[in-house]
Amino acid sequence: MFDLTDPVFNPYASEEITPPHTREWAAKRKLARVLHQLNELAVTCNASVEEIEARTADLQVVADSLATAPRCLGTLAFVKTGDHGNYGQINHELNAVGGHSNPLAPGLNIWLEGAVAHGVARCHHAYEGPPGFVHGGYVAAIFDQFLGMAQIAGGRPGMTGSLSVRYLRPTPLDTDLTLRAEMAETVGRKTVMRGEMLAGGKVTATAEGLFIEPQRPLQTLAR
Repeated sequence: MFDLTDPVFNPYASEEITPPHTREWAAKRKLARVLHQLNELAVTCNASVEEIEARTADLQVVADSLATAPRCLGTLAFVKTGDHGNYGQINHELNAVGGHSNPLAPGLNIWLEGAVAHGVARCHHAYEGPPGFVHGGYVAAIFDQFLGMAQIAGGRPGMTGSLSVRYLRPTPLDTDLTLRAEMAETVGRKTVMRGEMLAGGKVTATAEGLFIEPQRPLQTLAR
């Protein structure tokens, strides 16, 4: 899945976000940033109805234009073309929670320091649940991705078998959320990870995830 010993591509070697692998991914990251901004504006702008209708019509023209271009439906479709990088590089761009070219992702950045995983995320108003706070489902999704990536440090990545989240206090919007995780135990194909999320130095939630190493490589499961 991810080769952390690869000197050319190790997306979790440091806090610095790995640069895009190709010019195409650089362009997609720019597109994702614009769409992420539009997601935020869609739920926060207080423009007139006429302005919203006019801008929606403009965006529909752009969407219709892009819809005529070739498409790759899913990570494996990008892999099969041979033009977009390896599985790890593509997943680093497209993942629903941590992909830097995915406009739905809440900007989760992950890096490893030895056996400890660190992360930072920031959720804007498009992720709101209780007024002023992040929806608990997004907190869980961030933990799922973060713990899932943290466990690759053990060299035996697996898929989520179960995830338990304990919500200690509301997680605020528009705040840097820091994450930390370590491996708790590993038995056979099972790995247990434990992590915590903090805002302003205070723990807002903790999580424990059980991950199961598949009998086949993850990138082959959909074939």
